Amino acid sequence: MPQGRRKVPFSAKAKKMQLQNKRKMKGGVPNFVVRGDSEGETSGINTINKQPSSQKGRGNANRYALQFHRETEAEIRERKEAARHALLSLPETSLEIDGNTYFPPDLDFPKRPPWNFDMSREELEAREHRYFNEYLSDLEKKYDRKELSYFELNLETWRQLWRVLEMSDIILIIVDIRYAALMFPPSLYHHVQKLDKSMILVLNKIDLCPAPVVAAWMHYFKERYPSLHILIFTSFPSYNIRGNQENRTGLQTRRRRGKLRMAAEGAQKLLEACKDIVKDEVDLSSWQSKISEEMETEYECDDLEIEETVEMKKVDTSYIEHVRYREGALTIGCIGQPNVGKSSLMNAIMGKKVVSVSRTPGHTKHFQTIYLTSNVRLCDCPGLVFPSKVPKTLQVLMGSYPIAQLREPYSAIQFLGERMDLPHLLQIKHPEGDEEWSAMDICDGWAQKRGFFTARTSRLDSYRAANHLLRMALDGKICLCMRPAGYSNNKELWENHEYVETVHWVQAKGQEKNTDLKDGTESSDEESDTSEKQISHENTGEKSEGDSEEEDDDEEEESVSAVGYSNKFMGLDTSD
Repeated sequence: MPQGRRKVPFSAKAKKMQLQNKRKMKGGVPNFVVRGDSEGETSGINTINKQPSSQKGRGNANRYALQFHRETEAEIRERKEAARHALLSLPETSLEIDGNTYFPPDLDFPKRPPWNFDMSREELEAREHRYFNEYLSDLEKKYDRKELSYFELNLETWRQLWRVLEMSDIILIIVDIRYAALMFPPSLYHHVQKLDKSMILVLNKIDLCPAPVVAAWMHYFKERYPSLHILIFTSFPSYNIRGNQENRTGLQTRRRRGKLRMAAEGAQKLLEACKDIVKDEVDLSSWQSKISEEMETEYECDDLEIEETVEMKKVDTSYIEHVRYREGALTIGCIGQPNVGKSSLMNAIMGKKVVSVSRTPGHTKHFQTIYLTSNVRLCDCPGLVFPSKVPKTLQVLMGSYPIAQLREPYSAIQFLGERMDLPHLLQIKHPEGDEEWSAMDICDGWAQKRGFFTARTSRLDSYRAANHLLRMALDGKICLCMRPAGYSNNKELWENHEYVETVHWVQAKGQEKNTDLKDGTESSDEESDTSEKQISHENTGEKSEGDSEEEDDDEEEESVSAVGYSNKFMGLDTSD
């Protein structure tokens, strides 16, 4: 028998204190939420997804962690109480938004202070710190914190934006078409104009939005920002989607194809915009050849792999003097808020996975430089939440704030429930048999249907159900599309607009091959229509036995929802 001290009973309280001491020694905190630390954070700031790290400065693992203002307990209680009130059915016009309402002219974003090559690194960083603190102080004097949205408070992340703006020849700002005006800060557009650089706006994820709404947003931006080049894009055109796949419950679903092909239609539009900007100063023939070869290639199976070398370089841009089209190369900087699909867009343009993607905001920590061809490179900037007056509930639906870190998800469900018929869409029953629904009732009903119960008391886990519904909304399974102001009055105009045909071309409608990969037989048009109708039931989130609750971000096959079912409650005709 080994010599030594005999084991003694160890209480749960003592174990808890032991874990707390370990976290304190490692520099970490429970639940990854910071309530102030030794690195200059105040008690009113949340650091999202903070990792235990004993290092400081440039070696700190939390150097690029998302930082937002922390909400008070009174605000949380007020929202929870409002979520128990009966939902009010709002008219269709409640989906119409105007970007100027959420981005006042005097609400600017932090810009890099003046610097020169005679300054040392320490002097430059001290000046940037001083400027950023003054910027935040001025912002607090002008606006009440409750007025402002969540926005990035980490100086290191803003530095990444400054680097990308300095080194890029063309600025590519990417927005989610479902919330286009809420993700486009006019102050960034005017700043890029002062830098004498061109800007391209990419309306991404158009596969989740009806074509007339996409056309309306294109007209909205062209009318307000004349010098802005506007493109529409989807990383998953129809040929990257596999149809007529039956899951274990017997429902028809559409899934992402195993091997990602280049979104050639969107890449062609981007190439044309770049050609229009650079003229003959940069030779883009190699990029054109790459796209033409992709469009002419016919893929007979999903297992076809194309070997292609992708060169990724890490460039030190701490001190860089921009030279337009340096050495005959074009640099395109990709900027946007979290979850707009920047990394997915780069993968789709390349035709293969070169950048990791995730639904979690803040996944991209440092900007990445990827060579598309020998003289065209893309810079992927980390997702940045710009200061605005966008409601926090909308920011949650937009994906600007990590859903897993939400302290109160019910107000976002209330926003959805007031604009969509969620009980009918989700096919849930009222937990108390009542006819009036509240946001909390919807969460309880979904928890009851999915079997979400708490571990100890076996009560309905409404918090987990709310998080699950928000993830479905983020993925497009519950698809809410905001529209420009005045859309409802001119619906017929947008349904017959000339841009609608362009939207269908980028979506590659009509190019998909409804081929069963297992037996090689092609599906008829009638079967395809049936699949589109049956796919709507996948939006209810039903999963078969054995399906995991957590979805892998890098999973090869992922269910993709149809737009028509979720939008028909708001009067959108998606039959086109």
